[in-house]
Amino acid sequence: MRRPSSFALAPLSLALCALLAMPSDPVLAASPRPRAEIPAEFKWDFSPIYPDWAAWETGMAEMERRMDAFAKLKGTLAQGPQALLAAYREFDEIGKLQYRVYRYPQLQRDVDTREQSITGRFQRVGALFAKFDAATSWFAPELLTLPEATVRGWLDSTPALAPYRFPLLDEFRKRAHVLDEKGERILSLAGPTNQAPRTVYEELSTSDIRFPTLEFSDGKSVKLTPGAYAALLESNPNQAERARAAEAHLQAYGANAATYGAIYKGVLERDWFVAQARGFPNTLQAALFGDAIPPAVVENLVAATRAGAEPLRRYIRLRKKLLGLEEYHTYDNFQPLFRADKTYPYPQARVEVLESVAPLGQAYVERYRRFVQGGRIDVYESEGKRSGAYSAGVYGVGPYLLLNHNDTLDAMFTLAHEAGHAMHTVLSYENQPFATASYTIFVAEVASTTNERFLLEHLLQKTSDPRERFLLLQHAADQIMQTFYTQVMFADFELQAHRLVEQGQPLTAEVLGDVYLQLLKDYYGDALTVDDFYKHTWARISHFFNSPYYVYQYATCFASSAQLFKAMTLGPEAQRKTATARYIELLSSGGNEHPMTQLQKAGVDLTQHAPIQAVIDQMDELVTRMEQEARKIR
Repeated sequence: MRRPSSFALAPLSLALCALLAMPSDPVLAASPRPRAEIPAEFKWDFSPIYPDWAAWETGMAEMERRMDAFAKLKGTLAQGPQALLAAYREFDEIGKLQYRVYRYPQLQRDVDTREQSITGRFQRVGALFAKFDAATSWFAPELLTLPEATVRGWLDSTPALAPYRFPLLDEFRKRAHVLDEKGERILSLAGPTNQAPRTVYEELSTSDIRFPTLEFSDGKSVKLTPGAYAALLESNPNQAERARAAEAHLQAYGANAATYGAIYKGVLERDWFVAQARGFPNTLQAALFGDAIPPAVVENLVAATRAGAEPLRRYIRLRKKLLGLEEYHTYDNFQPLFRADKTYPYPQARVEVLESVAPLGQAYVERYRRFVQGGRIDVYESEGKRSGAYSAGVYGVGPYLLLNHNDTLDAMFTLAHEAGHAMHTVLSYENQPFATASYTIFVAEVASTTNERFLLEHLLQKTSDPRERFLLLQHAADQIMQTFYTQVMFADFELQAHRLVEQGQPLTAEVLGDVYLQLLKDYYGDALTVDDFYKHTWARISHFFNSPYYVYQYATCFASSAQLFKAMTLGPEAQRKTATARYIELLSSGGNEHPMTQLQKAGVDLTQHAPIQAVIDQMDELVTRMEQEARKIR
């Protein structure tokens, strides 16, 4: 049974967008405004979820009542197909309520994090979800006591069970790794304990870490917090000062390296314990099994990307040449090669992203147009609002999209990215019953990165200015560097670290630092001078501690979108139309099949070299086009 929970309901795009967010242009970023001064059309309307807090309280009470009723169904599944149907339908109703009672306070908290009463309500939701997880732990073990042949017979003879065929049979696929009821309950109760490394990491990295303050040649003192550090790497043209800042910032993590190493060792040992408890031969297979992802996908991704690193090195060499540097270091990655003062106010950005998706067909465009008209996109930064951007679905209502638009090129591409997620949600909700409406992370970033590619080509067609064209191409190259190459390198690190634990090898901060430094050398080659203090970088990558074996999906999604975009835009018209129809079907399929099957139907097989090569070729082409435009710029 698909089990909605506070984790499962988290915005599909939130984690990636937070990780990849680049610092806002320090010149164009506006001061936060009081929320009351922002017109209603640029703010969220929460009333489609609940009209007020009283209605939300009623929803919470109803959810608890339904949870108690569901618990009473224990022991009934063997009574026949109608009993099984009743359990699934009741679970659906609870799941629909979960979306609403979770999102109503979560979204309001995110637009004003200072409001403690909302935070308190949100904490109540988390407690209720934890109770639900424990109260329903009986279902899968009881279901799996039934003969699979019997359940298949019920499916064939009971049309009303059709929406549950895929999730139901998937439970039997997982049978070999499901414990008995007692074992499942023990693992469920261990949930809070398993989160301890994450909690300790967050406290160390936010509350206890001491970032240094440095004075620079402009006379300003900067405390090198993550945000200030990222902004400095982008805005400070002095390489020596960027080097000082990078060393000082990373040494803040290095000062706690032994503690970070102990925390990460705990994460790895937890993953290995859970894998062994469920009967998996290694942590990679345990992590991929839920979505039926073959381990070859990750192994092929790493091997093919390592072999295809030359376009990344070409880009670094081009940056080095245009910046006039004798040596190129990691802290030079964020320096702009050319500066431009062109702005993209939100109304203009909205028009551009809407026009860019015309190749996806009139029906897609009309849905897109309705979504951006108002009430579902919270556009501007305001006092107390959380940073970043994400798209969050509410089943039965639709997606809500958070932005902090600041009129930059990055902000316009962020709109295209998040609206891609939103349209994926719209199409999945329209075409799937609740049981299969939620798509997996493995396909989530396909829609967002595909929309970014459409926007890029749309903007390139509208300008002949070499400087503007260069900046557009550079944006695309930076995305590949960050979303593809960097994430594969992170996945490579995770794979090596987990294997050390599985093999009983020593795992210290020094060992982890050596692994990370070697990866920088392997991927960047002689194009990059690797500084020793970058050995502490692994300690600042929150995904390693919060969600292991997660980041590889950013790269696989990027590879999938590259191949899909190529199929939809190149070749004979009939083939392009067929590819586009397959793509729309992918977005409409929610979670009705395993994600690898969904992508294969759309024309992508991630066990093969072609999707990875599509990204590598795209990067190579972008660097060639950038070189051509750079020669035209004085």
